[in-house]
Amino acid sequence: MTDRPTLILIAGPYRSGVDGKPRAMAASVARLEAAADPVFAAGHVPVRGEWIVPPVLRSAGAGPTDPLRDQVLHPASERLSAHCDAALRPPGDSIGAEQDIATARRRGLPIHHHVNEIPRHTLKETA
Repeated sequence: MTDRPTLILIAGPYRSGVDGKPRAMAASVARLEAAADPVFAAGHVPVRGEWIVPPVLRSAGAGPTDPLRDQVLHPASERLSAHCDAALRPPGDSIGAEQDIATARRRGLPIHHHVNEIPRHTLKETA
């Protein structure tokens, strides 16, 4: 068990190998987001860079397919990873995920490859 909940970056394939096909991309997102509940159930906070990007794009007047997206996605993930305590790297080829993991490694963060590897945290009740 850990002494506090941690912020865990889920870094996996999102657009890699989908050839821009919306259904394939949605399936990739669903696979990655399937890890969110087990991370949360283990007492931690799951995050993904892609969860940060849509409001940034909307506030810039851009949509999800706008070229600005590529200028926001990886910097957002890198900035987010600066606040994370660990990373979860599900299987699958992804240049972006490998960049996220490289950042986590440089910071000395634990890298988990399966949700079962993540130490559990249980909040203590306060009176």
